Amino acid sequence: MSPLPSNGSKRFRWQARAGMFALLAGLLALGTGSAIAQTANSLDALSVSKASSGRTVIKFTLKAPLPNPPAGFAIANPPRIALDFPDTGNGLGKTVQDIGDPALRSVNVVQAGNRTRVVFNLNKPQSYETQIEGNTVLVTLSDQPSAAAAAEAPVVSRFAEARPGEVAHTLRDVDFRRGRNGEGRIIVDLSDNSTGIDIRQQGRTLVVDFLKTAVPRNLERRLDVADFATPVATIDTFGQGGNARIVIEPRGLWEHSAYQADNRFILEIKPVQEDPNKLTQGTRQGFKGEKLSLNFQNVEVRAVLQVIADFTGLNIITSDTVTGSLTLRLKDIPWDQALDIIMQTKGLDMRKNGNVVLIAPREELAVKEKQQLEARQQISELEPLQTEMFQLNYAKSSDILAIINVGARGAGGGAAGAGDRFLSRRGSAFVDPRTNILFVTDTAGKLEEVRRIIRQIDTSVRQVLIESRIVIASDKFSRQLGVRLGVQTGFTLNKRYAGGFGGTLSTTPVVHLPCTNGVCTRETRTQTPYELASGIANAGYSDSPQLNVNLPVAGAAGQLALTLINLGSGNLINLELSALEADTLGKVISSPRVVTADNQKAHIEQGTDIPYIIQGTTSTNATVQFKKAVLSLDVTPQITPDNRIIMTVEIHKDSVGQIINIAGSQYPSIDTKNVTTLIAVNNGDTAVIGGIYE
Repeated sequence: MSPLPSNGSKRFRWQARAGMFALLAGLLALGTGSAIAQTANSLDALSVSKASSGRTVIKFTLKAPLPNPPAGFAIANPPRIALDFPDTGNGLGKTVQDIGDPALRSVNVVQAGNRTRVVFNLNKPQSYETQIEGNTVLVTLSDQPSAAAAAEAPVVSRFAEARPGEVAHTLRDVDFRRGRNGEGRIIVDLSDNSTGIDIRQQGRTLVVDFLKTAVPRNLERRLDVADFATPVATIDTFGQGGNARIVIEPRGLWEHSAYQADNRFILEIKPVQEDPNKLTQGTRQGFKGEKLSLNFQNVEVRAVLQVIADFTGLNIITSDTVTGSLTLRLKDIPWDQALDIIMQTKGLDMRKNGNVVLIAPREELAVKEKQQLEARQQISELEPLQTEMFQLNYAKSSDILAIINVGARGAGGGAAGAGDRFLSRRGSAFVDPRTNILFVTDTAGKLEEVRRIIRQIDTSVRQVLIESRIVIASDKFSRQLGVRLGVQTGFTLNKRYAGGFGGTLSTTPVVHLPCTNGVCTRETRTQTPYELASGIANAGYSDSPQLNVNLPVAGAAGQLALTLINLGSGNLINLELSALEADTLGKVISSPRVVTADNQKAHIEQGTDIPYIIQGTTSTNATVQFKKAVLSLDVTPQITPDNRIIMTVEIHKDSVGQIINIAGSQYPSIDTKNVTTLIAVNNGDTAVIGGIYE
């Protein structure tokens, strides 16, 4: 942190840049170019209709049939779907068409070269299916299982659903990377984006076939990636009957997702934390079980549950109160959805623990759980108390005691609910400030909760060093700064001639090395060497290129300079301040620095207490009072999880001003300069936070 009052009218503008999603980048790429390539096929018509199921159907009519369905992908924020039509031109005569459908707002059609991209601007996230019927392509949109699922997954992408064609394809590369959340990412570069891809699970392995695709010799290999701490253990790539096959062997519980962006196919395998209360494991919302078909007429509910138990391998225990019959016809739906339908129809509910599922009426399960909670509460009232000592290392025992007491009594001082307690009704705690030990008396379960809290809180706190500089600068420096800083590294072209860029206002004899056919001769000529604004260094051509020379013209009308300095380490600010003082155009008047812990306010102050007299009255004597004229720095840093630092900074620079005579008494005035701000910087960065022009 470096507060720099800049006594000039120059304004600094900060610009933030962020990476754009591939969809937007693709739109920009498609929108460039002054000429449209001629294509054999074209997109001639577009219409939107509603199917009998209520789904939205978009029909594309082309000049000639497509060999494969168009590849595409979707994103959920903002909701969009993009399809790429290869070797196809835009024959619609327009690039934007408003639809006004509840699911589809508008369609963008953009051609670049011999490819046309169609982007559906959706009102809400949709899943889609593509189908070819002659020279038409049908795209059917359907609602996703839930809006929450779309919000949790910002990218809902698909790989190309291309069918095998007559064109031969080739794998370019197979790579593996580890994601931030521990997922294994297999990245496959393809020769083109129309490669047919088939993914299926065989036992505990995942098999990906690239249809009519050749595998180069250098890619036929096994990648052992077990040391990357992902669910993926090995990746085998080889040729299989004219196709390229990749076999992935995961371990543990996992789920996979795949998508394709142009010529790159990406398969992610994510670890799944097992939840014993879920029928199926995984992070995706909705029903994920294997599909089955059921067709029963007036069959007992218990018999249907037995069929599902045999299909899934689960141990299903049915309560004696589950009775009745039902008639159902379900075709190709996930088995967990079928079970949910049966339970909703008959007013049943389930409780799962491991691979055992208990199914009973909702009321019966609620009564049993209430009885279990009451019995557990009665046991806790009779459970013997234990006392444990907790030696605290970093936190104060009184602070931990306050946290426990608030949890037990409630934040408002009253009795807290049973779910808000750290201590039970019979529990108690006290501290010994001298040894920083916390004593807790309670049941074994409550002692474990206190132990967990202490593990989270009693940790070392990171510290932050903040250094500030308060500078007074003249307006001349702001006009000169920047034009006199130059690059300090030379370059050599083809080992024949050394050169560089720079800028200065003086002339000095320097060494020049002209080279011909690799033979260099040494000669001295008068040229314009580069000089820093602070006069720290001079340089020109030398045997080993260091600092650079200026354009070799005496009294040139213009000069060229280049600055390559690392902003992150604060080098540029330090260089500017050094040049400022060397040219007597400014002065660093103070440099307070302070070290403090994370989220702890620090205060440092230096200055003078100025006395002044308050005149007395007939009944009181004159008194002496003091007024501060100090340099002070108040800062509260917060270290973010990504190791950035957010700081609330307040800086005061006061000094004694004029002496004012009031009613025969002299009072000092205080000249004040202060700044209060909230900034966020990277670790080690320097930021200019304020300036006053006088």
